[in-house]
Amino acid sequence: MSEFTEAMAQLAAGVAVITVRDGRDDLGVTVSALMSVSAEPPLVVVSLASSGYLSEVLLRQDRWAASLLSCGQAAIASRFATPGRPSARLLVAGTPHHRGTHTEALVIEGGVAALEAETTQVVPAGDHTLFIAQVLAVPYVAPALQPLVRLRARYRPMGS
Repeated sequence: MSEFTEAMAQLAAGVAVITVRDGRDDLGVTVSALMSVSAEPPLVVVSLASSGYLSEVLLRQDRWAASLLSCGQAAIASRFATPGRPSARLLVAGTPHHRGTHTEALVIEGGVAALEAETTQVVPAGDHTLFIAQVLAVPYVAPALQPLVRLRARYRPMGS
């Protein structure tokens, strides 16, 4: 691990799963680089590895969903962090989910919140690509649940 990577691992970050419907297939990936950019209009940004397949798909599919995971969903985060391109439908098998009404992307239930978004700007940034998106809908918010965070290369419940 480089010193830079190790330094950044000291910063706790919320964990989300980004999903997109690509024709008849569904794709998804676990991220810890999703943040709010603006409240008016509501904008978020997600940072994805430029070499990743999901990044390639988001360059042609503007609408996607973000499921912000709760502390009991570390197994889901691990499934979507697995290398390769398994269908997201297989990764959510046995997990409550639904299709977003605005994006048709899979929305994982049981998290702390979910967003449906449409990319409005793409910014190359080193070995990553930033997708800035307007929030189209917030399918749910569950403030009673604790968020899942990533700290020092491990998933942890908030506050541990």
